Amino acid sequence: MSMKKVFYGALAISFVIACNSDNVNNQQEESYTTTGATGGSALHRGCASEEIRKEALQKSPELRQKLNEIEAKTAQFEENLKLGRVLSDGSVEIPVIVNVLYRTSAENVSDSRIAEQIAVLNADFTGTNSDASKIPTAFQSLKAGDTKVRFRLVNTVRKSTTKTSWTTNDAMKKTSTGGINATTPSNYLNIWLVGGMGGVLGYATFPESSGQWNDGVVIASPYFGKSGASSPFNLGRTATHEVGHYLNLRHIWGDANCGNDLVADTPTQTGANYGQPSYPLYNTCSGTQRSVMFMNYMDYVDDAAMYMFSTGQKTRMQAVVASSGARSGLRVY
Repeated sequence: MSMKKVFYGALAISFVIACNSDNVNNQQEESYTTTGATGGSALHRGCASEEIRKEALQKSPELRQKLNEIEAKTAQFEENLKLGRVLSDGSVEIPVIVNVLYRTSAENVSDSRIAEQIAVLNADFTGTNSDASKIPTAFQSLKAGDTKVRFRLVNTVRKSTTKTSWTTNDAMKKTSTGGINATTPSNYLNIWLVGGMGGVLGYATFPESSGQWNDGVVIASPYFGKSGASSPFNLGRTATHEVGHYLNLRHIWGDANCGNDLVADTPTQTGANYGQPSYPLYNTCSGTQRSVMFMNYMDYVDDAAMYMFSTGQKTRMQAVVASSGARSGLRVY
């Protein structure tokens, strides 16, 4: 299997929105555009994290500098890991604040459903999810297993609103714009639940935004948890995907045609995958054909079709929650 190489140093930031038809089993390199619902229930997974990050990076030299520093530290962490200089058990339990903005009773997500979502996160990030047994033999040696990241619900904040819809402009993160202020974002993962964002299921900030007022994850309530969530995004994997971004994972296709997600062990792929593909799903990049890892949490497939992180992704997440990492403030326990 041909794998990507990861290039560090002066990090070049390029973001191209990608999409792929989920019913094509032999895909070639070609251009593509994003598709998704414009309102109501989402037809395909939609995550605005990379687009929002691109805009923020363009506006802020400070954020670009932080990003370069994070990637340099990640590269050093990877090297130290290879050399045995990192403790084998670098576990961190991330404290979580859930901020619920609701207009209807259906949007006022219950405590039991929030607990259910935290359980999904803990299963997915420790590799104990029941569907991990579906990981193809070819990818078994690459699975992350326990990423050493766990989650603990600390508090739920609720606020009634008259807003019928939200956008990705972070209004839900400030009381002055009808939202809820973050709780100490340097030390807590804040998750905001809103009624709906059109075709966007959720979005997240990346580690260069650590501690800023808008740092955290936003998820449309129909796609949060399992009980009562909207199919085919009703297994809690939208939160898993967005928390992956929060912990420095990019979309697996690198947001470009045969792009680079900065992870060496995820096969290069032409773009996003949707629905529930069948393995193997072949792509051709740089003249090499291989089956892609569409079941990775950082692709765009339905919840039932995603069930793994890779070892390389595990390393990137551990790097940002390490004592020297950009999210070391989460180590409050």
